Amino acid sequence: MSFTMNMCRTSAVALGLSILLGAPPNLLAQAVQGGVIANASTPEPVLKPAGTPTTATEIVDGQNQMPMLQSNGEQILQEDSSKYRAIIAQGGFARVAPFGFKKGDKSANVAALNVRLYQEGYLQAEGTQGQFADLFTSATKDALARFQRNHGLIATGKMDAPTLAEINVPAEHRLATIEANIPRLAVYQQGLGDRYVLVNVPAQQLEAVSGGRVSERHNTIVGRPARPTPVVMTGIETVKFNPYWNAPVSIVQKDIVPKVLADPNYLQTAHIKILKGGPTGPEVDPKTLDFKNFAPEEYLFREEPGPENAMATAKIEFKSPFGIYLHDTPEKQMFNYNNRFFSSGCIRIQNMSGLVNWVLNGQGGYNPEKIASMAKSLERLDVGLGAPLQLRVAYLTAWPASGGTVAFRNDIYQMDGSGFTVGQPMPVGELSPENKRFVLKPLPRALSIDAAEAEGSGFFGFRSKTNQGAANPPSSKISASKISARVPAGTGVASRTRSGFFDWVSYNQKKAAAEKLALASDLKKKSKKIKVAGAKIKVKTKVGASLGDAKVAEQKAGVKKLAVKKLAAADKSLSTKPIEKKSAICKTNGSINGGNSCTARVVIPPADVKAVEAPAAAN
Repeated sequence: MSFTMNMCRTSAVALGLSILLGAPPNLLAQAVQGGVIANASTPEPVLKPAGTPTTATEIVDGQNQMPMLQSNGEQILQEDSSKYRAIIAQGGFARVAPFGFKKGDKSANVAALNVRLYQEGYLQAEGTQGQFADLFTSATKDALARFQRNHGLIATGKMDAPTLAEINVPAEHRLATIEANIPRLAVYQQGLGDRYVLVNVPAQQLEAVSGGRVSERHNTIVGRPARPTPVVMTGIETVKFNPYWNAPVSIVQKDIVPKVLADPNYLQTAHIKILKGGPTGPEVDPKTLDFKNFAPEEYLFREEPGPENAMATAKIEFKSPFGIYLHDTPEKQMFNYNNRFFSSGCIRIQNMSGLVNWVLNGQGGYNPEKIASMAKSLERLDVGLGAPLQLRVAYLTAWPASGGTVAFRNDIYQMDGSGFTVGQPMPVGELSPENKRFVLKPLPRALSIDAAEAEGSGFFGFRSKTNQGAANPPSSKISASKISARVPAGTGVASRTRSGFFDWVSYNQKKAAAEKLALASDLKKKSKKIKVAGAKIKVKTKVGASLGDAKVAEQKAGVKKLAVKKLAAADKSLSTKPIEKKSAICKTNGSINGGNSCTARVVIPPADVKAVEAPAAAN
């Protein structure tokens, strides 16, 4: 089993952020804006999942927006490196002091800011000369907003702490970041074709690109620093609707069997079927098995499609020795944070239905309506792509942006300077057996992908644990321009929000209401029992004086204590039951859907270095 198969655990509290210890200011900037660094003295510092997303899931087709990965990106970044070398030769970036800049301000601090923005190409030379030299103008505000956008910050055009931290990153550090990404761009851009999908892990974003321009963007959830997402170059092969989830043997032994022994109806209520020998084997009646004495490796425990399925409604598969894939998830609320390094290596997609629609591109008559219908039907269906479509799961911390500028992101896995291009990054702070920061083949280590998937999905009750500290997330950022054009003013958008293909919100609300009603009935029965027990104690007090007042009081206290304990346990069971919250909406091709992410599983193919090092042949 592979080290990188520890995928997709939605851990809201286990985000290793040792990269921030001794990190350059640009890393600290996004940490301040996207989350709060907690307990940095511990061996594994934690970045609390907080902050409003600074990027959007949106349709931008026809807006002529440049993708992060271009066919000539390497050449452009080479030219940019020369510009940064010249800046360093002239003394580096102008230093900007902390100051509350606003339009109309006139000071030496503004003059330094104007020079600094001019140095990287955000402001014209005129903005640093004459009457404009020390004046905060509209041009200064626009330039600052572009700078913020290129660094993954909220583009307000106003100076704040995260922006100031990014502004004051030394030119030498920026140059080193650029040089680390030139060879990556050279490799990633090979054999792209006209239509391709890029996932940039440090940016936590996916771009669907056609004709050299971005068609749509999707926010993603990727691997945390302790479980990095691998980098692969391959071709997308299959879209799987309503996929099964096959429980690994470790989960069968540790979780499923104990639940079956405690509740003989568990498999039925959890929608799990047992197949003899594997996925093509005959179905086995659970009543014929002795769960105290049987070999779990001889059976396949398969969760059927449905709203409780650990993988949600769809996944996109491709060849990779690391067993990763793009997929949906029932935990849409995790897209509501700015730092989304939550998984154990897999890639969860917000608005998965929109991406599936773009990938299929009308093949077989698939459109948003047919895709939504497929999800609701819960029908298992695999759709192979008729036309080749390349995928790059990339690691870019710098890439060419519009107007001759460069976009930067955090080196979240500490890979810059290591020679890393493709393969599996090692966890932050660790080296491979060859003393490198990455490997080209999976390492045998720890849980399988499905075991990690289970822990992240909440399938075995882990969800309430992984979401601790992540309550009441901010609303996920969705393209306002696209939504406002399609949703009439005053429409109750929130009430119409749908999380993914299946109406998860409605389903979970109805389920929670039914469970609450059942629990209320159970509590009512317990209350009656308490009253009866209390009455019996009173009778005994009158007719059994020989017990003594102290003994009667003790019995009464014991009964009450037991009743309170049972009530507390029942309340805890209700309060810890994960009930999905409504997420912000995402709109694609006229279909309103909640932000999507997912948890899925994949059969690990034999390690194939070629599948990592070079693009796969057309499918």
